[in-house]
Amino acid sequence: MHALRKVKLMPIVVGLGFVYTLIPLVWLIISSTKSNTDLFSTFGFWFSDDFQFFENFKRLFSHQDGIYTKWIINTVFYAFTSATIATIFAALCGYGLAKYEFRGRELMFAAIIGAVMVPTTALVIPLFLIFSDRGLTNTPWAIILPSIVSPFGVFLSRIFAETAVPDELIEAARLDGATELKIFRTVAFPLMKPGLITVFLFALIAVWNNFFLPLVMFSDPEKYPVTVGLNNWNSQATIASGSAEPLFNIIIAGSIVAIVPLMIAFVVLQRFWVGSLTLGAID
Repeated sequence: MHALRKVKLMPIVVGLGFVYTLIPLVWLIISSTKSNTDLFSTFGFWFSDDFQFFENFKRLFSHQDGIYTKWIINTVFYAFTSATIATIFAALCGYGLAKYEFRGRELMFAAIIGAVMVPTTALVIPLFLIFSDRGLTNTPWAIILPSIVSPFGVFLSRIFAETAVPDELIEAARLDGATELKIFRTVAFPLMKPGLITVFLFALIAVWNNFFLPLVMFSDPEKYPVTVGLNNWNSQATIASGSAEPLFNIIIAGSIVAIVPLMIAFVVLQRFWVGSLTLGAID
């Protein structure tokens, strides 16, 4: 009877979690159809009579000579470049820690786990001082270089390499004369693919949503990612809310556009994720 109650309760709990997750997105979509005046004068979860959806997006991409398009391109470049390099580094480090015996391996892994606990915001000011001394502030390297090594990604990669890559396959490849790099590329990497996609998604989201680091590193609005750019517009709208061209409605439209690339990445990568997870069972 107790187990039956749990079964009946589970759909309710999942449904509540689903609704709770969707509430901000629903509000964002509905609000993107309103004028700036209606945002503050109508119920947040219902449409207004003045449908401004297309006008808001038209203003979004034309405001300040279309600078929002540059912000989106910057964000895509920063995030995908950093996530790709971080995934490769994590795969190599995780595989090495999992499959090679060397002095200080566990101490090194403990240091990596400790690095996971360090808040990234605590490193921003030291990074700024280092990059400023090297003349790298206000360049893409100021975002890419601090993001290409992910301690959490290395941790995940080691755990997945230990469980997904059998030692017998590695030994068989060595007997066939394969080099260590070829073994990693042709044997370990395909088997680690589900875990590496997870690492890639975590790294992608971390860089895409990063705010404090680019806020400190960039002074040129042309190089802003979308997070800093929208915050800049929000500051302008808050200070000059009575201006002839209020910005709150286009900020909401910009927030929706900023979500779309992440949604596409999840949809596309999910196919490879599920396919890789089931590959071993099919074989």
